[in-house]
Amino acid sequence: METSVLADVSAPTESSASGVNWSPIIAGAFAASTLTLILMLVGSGLGLTMVSPWSGQSASITTFAVSTAVWLIVVQWLSAAFGGYLTGRLRTKWVGVHTDETFFRDTAHGFLSWALATLVVAFFLGSTISAVVGSGVQAASTVASGAAMGASSSAGGGTGNDSGGGMTSYFVDALLRPTDPARIAAPGAEGDTTAAAQASRILVESAASGQVAPDDRTYLAQLVAARTGLSQADASARVDAVLARIEQAKVDGQKAVDDARKAGATFALVGALSLIIGAFIASAAAALGGRQRDEEEALFLSVSPDRF
Repeated sequence: METSVLADVSAPTESSASGVNWSPIIAGAFAASTLTLILMLVGSGLGLTMVSPWSGQSASITTFAVSTAVWLIVVQWLSAAFGGYLTGRLRTKWVGVHTDETFFRDTAHGFLSWALATLVVAFFLGSTISAVVGSGVQAASTVASGAAMGASSSAGGGTGNDSGGGMTSYFVDALLRPTDPARIAAPGAEGDTTAAAQASRILVESAASGQVAPDDRTYLAQLVAARTGLSQADASARVDAVLARIEQAKVDGQKAVDDARKAGATFALVGALSLIIGAFIASAAAALGGRQRDEEEALFLSVSPDRF
C-alpha cells in the first residue's frame, strides 16, 4: 500500500493546457501588420517628396533605391518589435513552469506572431510588389529589345509612311534625312517609302545576326546617298554613325536589364536577411514583454495580496 502511494506521488504530471496562447499571437500579428501598412504609407508619402518633375530637383535613382530599402528594413524591424512585445505582454501567466521554459515559450510566441504578420502582409501586398517589380524589369527589357521588335513588325507587314515603326523608324529617319531643302519640303516623294522599308529590313537582319554584312552596309550608303543628296563618302560616314548609335542603344539596354537583375537579386537577399533579423527582434521583444508582465504582476501581488 505504501509503495502504491509513493508511486502516485512521484509520477510526473502533464498539464492539459496547451503551451501556445493563440489569442496574444493573433493580436500581436494584426498589430504588427497594421503598423507595417501605416509605416509603408508614410514611407510612400516621404518617397513622393523625393521625386520632382523638374530636372535636377529630384533625388538620384541610387539615393531613392537605397532610401527605399532602408525604410523597408526599418518598417520590418519596428513592426516585428511592436508585435512581439505586445504578444509577450498579453499572454497569460504560466504557473508551475521553469524560468527557462517561460523564456522559450515567450520567444516562440514572438516568432509565431512575426510569422503570422509576415504572411498577412505578404498576402495583401504581394501582388502589388510583384506588379511593381515586374513592370520595372519589363521596362528595362523593352529598352534592350525595342528597336528590333519595332523593326520586325514593320518588316512583317508595314507598307505605310511609318513603316519604320518604333525606335527603328527613328534610325531610318536618321539615315535618310535629306540635306537638300527641296527634298525636305517634299517628304512624300516617290521612292521614300520603299527606301525606308529596305533600310528597315537591313537593320532588322543586322539586329538578328549581330552585325551588318559588308554588302548591306554598302547598299545602305548608296541608298542614303540617293535619297539625301549626300556624297558617297558622307553617306557611308552617316551609315557608320547611325549603326554605332544603334549598337550603343543595344549596349545601354543590356546594361539596364543587367542592372535590374542585380538590383532584384540584391533586394531579395537584403529582404531575406531583414526578415530573419525581424524574426529575432520579434522573439526578443516577446521575451522582454513576457518578463515585464510577470514582474509587474508579481510586484502588484506583493503590494496588494488581499485583492486576490
